Amino acid sequence: MNTSPKTLEQALDSFSPIHLGEMDSIKLMNRIDTKFLTTEQTLVGILEDAARQGYRALETEGTKISSYDSLYYDTPGRQMFLDHHNRRLVRQKVRTRTYVGSGQTFLEIKRKNNHGRTKKKRTEIAAAAFKDFHADASGMALLEKYCAFPADSLSPVLETLFRRITLVNAARTERLTIDTALSFVNHRTGHEASLRDAVIIELKQDGRAASEMRGILLGHRVKPIRVSKYCIGETLTDETVKHNRFKLKIRTIEKVINKKLTTI
Repeated sequence: MNTSPKTLEQALDSFSPIHLGEMDSIKLMNRIDTKFLTTEQTLVGILEDAARQGYRALETEGTKISSYDSLYYDTPGRQMFLDHHNRRLVRQKVRTRTYVGSGQTFLEIKRKNNHGRTKKKRTEIAAAAFKDFHADASGMALLEKYCAFPADSLSPVLETLFRRITLVNAARTERLTIDTALSFVNHRTGHEASLRDAVIIELKQDGRAASEMRGILLGHRVKPIRVSKYCIGETLTDETVKHNRFKLKIRTIEKVINKKLTTI
């Protein structure tokens, strides 16, 4: 009998697919977002339990694991990074994102208010504008309307690459994004880093409904963590930035994966 561990792809075979058109109908009006940290080995068991509970997996371009390429922009003094580090309640992040399978590229602005709620505005831009949006009319219009910083003050800082699985529960009261194979390229220092086999899970749930996924994660001893991919990646690839607040997050990741995180 074959008792070798399943791969993520094999674990995903058990899920019925859900497609983008159906995802648009899932409105979480009283949304609560919570992030969790685990490893790929533990994730396989989580996926098996989720499939048994009737979760469905987003399928695009014929696959249930999609590749993402994101590039975060900031001011010369990295003001958006510092706002997060210094726990400023009202803050923003600006990034471009390419969905590798389809080639679609977007400029996105994520804004967090003083109630802890995050809202995202985005517009599609030309693929060629991924590393420089300043010549893209749609992107510049979005920035002028919603960004707190002048567009000409923003330049690329950190590129993040990862593979994402998206799950939806049967009742459509929660959505789950699961990011694996996370790596970083710092466009200002030239340094690179990887989170190895760490997995970042983000649960977006309707605050009025019970969460089946929280029970599954608890069963696998997976605990919540507050973590920003931009801030962790920047901390790992630029030793000159202020990062005292993120040292504990780095140690937590290292403890979970039982490996030292180092710059490549």
